[in-house]
Amino acid sequence: MRLTAYTDYTLRTLIYLGMHRDCLATIQDIADVHGISKNHLMKVVYQLGLSGMVETVRGRHGGLRLKLEPGQINIGAVVRHSETDFYMAECFDPENTSCTLAPACALKGVLGAATAAYLRVLDGVTLEDLIAHSARPGQRADQAIIAWK
Repeated sequence: MRLTAYTDYTLRTLIYLGMHRDCLATIQDIADVHGISKNHLMKVVYQLGLSGMVETVRGRHGGLRLKLEPGQINIGAVVRHSETDFYMAECFDPENTSCTLAPACALKGVLGAATAAYLRVLDGVTLEDLIAHSARPGQRADQAIIAWK
C-alpha cells in the first residue's frame, strides 16, 4: 500500500512539530526542511487544525504547534483521516468494478485482510513512538534505532 503525498506530508508535519515542541513552527520551516511546497502544506495544516491535533497562532510572531500530547495522536487514526480510500484493487469499490471474477474471487478477502493488518500496526503507534525512534539532527535515518513494542 502506498500513502498519498497528502498523508505523507501530514505525518511529516506532525513529526516535525513533535520534535520541535519548544517553539512555534511555521509552514515555511516545515516546507524548507522537507523540500515540500508551502501551498501543499497549507492545506495539510488547515486540516490538522480542524482535527484538533494542531493549534495555529495567528499574527506576526505566529506559527503552529501540537495541540495534543504526542502520545494522544494515534498514527492509524491520522492515516485513516487523511487517506481518501483504502481500495487495494478495483473490486473494493462497489460502484466502479468491472471485474468478472469479483463474485467468486478470493483475492479481495486476502487484500482486505492485508489492509486490516496494515492498519492494525499503525493503530499500535503514536506520534510519541515516532518521535522517540526518529533520527536526531546529525544522525542518518538508517542509524536511528527502531524497536517497536
